[in-house]
Amino acid sequence: MFNDKSILITGGTGSFGKQYVRTILERYTPKKLIIYSRDELKQFEMEQQFNQDCMRYFIGDVRDRDRLIMAMKGVDYVIHAAALKQVPAAEYNPMECIKTNIYGAENVIHAALVNNVQKVIALSTDKAANPINLYGATKLASDKLFVAANNIAGGQPTRFSAVRYGNVVGSRGSVVPFFKKLIEQGCDHLPITDERMTRFWITLQQGVDFVLKDFERMQGGEIFVPKIPSVKIVDLARAMAPELPHNIIGIRPGEKLHEVMCPADDSHLTLEFADHYVIRPTIQFNAPIDFTSNALGETGRPVDSEFEYNSGKNPHFLSIAEIVELNHLSGIV
Repeated sequence: MFNDKSILITGGTGSFGKQYVRTILERYTPKKLIIYSRDELKQFEMEQQFNQDCMRYFIGDVRDRDRLIMAMKGVDYVIHAAALKQVPAAEYNPMECIKTNIYGAENVIHAALVNNVQKVIALSTDKAANPINLYGATKLASDKLFVAANNIAGGQPTRFSAVRYGNVVGSRGSVVPFFKKLIEQGCDHLPITDERMTRFWITLQQGVDFVLKDFERMQGGEIFVPKIPSVKIVDLARAMAPELPHNIIGIRPGEKLHEVMCPADDSHLTLEFADHYVIRPTIQFNAPIDFTSNALGETGRPVDSEFEYNSGKNPHFLSIAEIVELNHLSGIV
């Protein structure tokens, strides 16, 4: 569905954007692949790697509505990956986080509607489910904006959905590169926030593939959540440095013991499919949509009352050997 189409990625110089571009160029022949971001150095560096004729690099901030409108002219599909994501930075600079993650989301929606973009997928986060920090709260607000945008579209063809998943193995800011750096520096222990801590685990390629599939699945208004394994943080540390002891440092402000991607409070809205969940909108759209089936012919069923998709209660945990293998396949170690 991406052949001869124009695709724009906000925040496209990040980990997801680079892998998405690599995948699109390997599998499809897009008309244009537009990287929209604010860092000229990162764009210059990315252009050295991806300089095909279809590539376009636009300097711009999602806070700038006019620039977004200009960048989206003739665009068919948009992936909104731009965000301020560091939890401590968001706590210390709350309005900056709000301007990018909430006002920026509104600008992306407006620009997409002005240009009659076909489909928009916004990347969300587990932290948007029952948020306890500002970053999570802004992403929850962003999710609500993108869901409600399907009503704002009215009779226009533009449709909006969101994708929510947890830690991406090896992405910037994740614990794996942090552990790796400490190990390379010859540390004598690894810091663990809490021995009970668990996280959902997904590779960058799995995340990209899931988003690509969701462009085909989406009808507008869904929050897509992949079924993925969990890891225990102590197992991750043992997988990366089996000989090093652990130093328990305590949970940081705004951090959870376990990740939640489908909250129990949304169980009445959640549908289970073979390899993913869909959280339906809390609001009624102008035209009713049957979310129990999608464009790929997949069918889902309602989950049990008070069901919660929680990394600590996940039936699938990776073993230490599996973590080692996954890190190796991801090119981390």
